[in-house]
Amino acid sequence: MKFRIGYRTIKTAIGTSAAIIFSQILGFQNFASAGIITILCIKPTKKKSLQTSIERFIAAILAIILSGVVFEGIAYHPLMIGLLLLFFIPMTVMLKVSDGIVTSSVTILHIYSAGQFTFDLVLNEIGITTIGIGVALIANIFMPSLDQKLGEYQMQIEENFKRILDEIVIYLRVNESNWDGLEIPETARLIEEAEALSYRDVENHFLRDDNVYYHYFKMRERQFEIIERVLPIVTSISHTVEQGEMVADFIEDLSTNIGSKATAQEFLDRLHEMKISFKSMELPKTRIEFEARAALVQFTREIEEYLWIQRSTKDLPIEKKVHVPFKKSEN
Repeated sequence: MKFRIGYRTIKTAIGTSAAIIFSQILGFQNFASAGIITILCIKPTKKKSLQTSIERFIAAILAIILSGVVFEGIAYHPLMIGLLLLFFIPMTVMLKVSDGIVTSSVTILHIYSAGQFTFDLVLNEIGITTIGIGVALIANIFMPSLDQKLGEYQMQIEENFKRILDEIVIYLRVNESNWDGLEIPETARLIEEAEALSYRDVENHFLRDDNVYYHYFKMRERQFEIIERVLPIVTSISHTVEQGEMVADFIEDLSTNIGSKATAQEFLDRLHEMKISFKSMELPKTRIEFEARAALVQFTREIEEYLWIQRSTKDLPIEKKVHVPFKKSEN
């Protein structure tokens, strides 16, 4: 495996050192714990980091209160640590702050080791917890932009969509293909990775709950489901008919304009006109022609849904490449 130092690793290293240094300068005891808290609070996204920090702070306050009650009220004895944890852990789960169990357990041990529950000790534990959390939150303000990576996923997925549609065109025209189909599993993987990355980008912004890329990749996921459905329909066509050439021309234009929302309605209008023309054409004369035309009708219904999905998506990212102008059909 290639050795790599990531952005989050750098933040963790710097943040941990900073938390310990600040705690030492301010004269806190057990200052190394501030570094541990910083490590645990630096998360992949801003929202997750803030949520974790809040949970750890609440859990720390709860640990301090219970430590005072148990140790001062009963005794400073190892058995009391177990008794305290019997109440502390279920309470953190109930309050939904269980992420703070580990760091707060350290706080409990600090108080036990001190052998007394004093105001200065409480301030010390709150201080190192606040510094550890604060440094982590400051470190997580700096998040690299994911737009470039998301744009790369967009281009890769669109290129795969184009290749798949081009292969459909070839099959509709000659009823055979040497395509290995590798773009199918690759596209599924790309969409899954892109959705996860776009959701992470949403989690890095406090003032918005969505992301145009997230909507885009969700759209592509739904469209890809349709593509997977139509492939068996296309390969079931074993006879070349006039309607197949018309559909092939349509899909060829669609492939050329992958990713252009502006033409989605134009394609829907053109598809509607083509379906009307199908009805006015001469009826099939043989069974094999009938089956081919029936499959094409089913195929066009699926493509219509494909286009409606794109048409109804409220936002799309800025196009990453220039599209060939839409070509009107002569039919």
